[in-house]
Amino acid sequence: MTIKIGINGFGRIGRMVLRSIIENKRKDIEVVAINNRSNAEVSSFLLAHDTIHGSLKNKVNHSEQSISVDGKKISMIQENEISNIN
Repeated sequence: MTIKIGINGFGRIGRMVLRSIIENKRKDIEVVAINNRSNAEVSSFLLAHDTIHGSLKNKVNHSEQSISVDGKKISMIQENEISNIN
């Protein structure tokens, strides 16, 4: 059974979570969405070229609203945080 997850925030930790899933070839976890303030172009570049862990060996592409890793599409969402919580 595959668990579908979304990553909220695609900073260093969010990118490392996705990278770990990719590099360990996890078939039981599928990332279907990423919520991030940045756009898909910047997010895909940062995933592919990490200053500490080096370049990701997998093929990373992007479109306006998604990134894809080895052809597997992941939706990019840019939801804002709720600023006025009563």
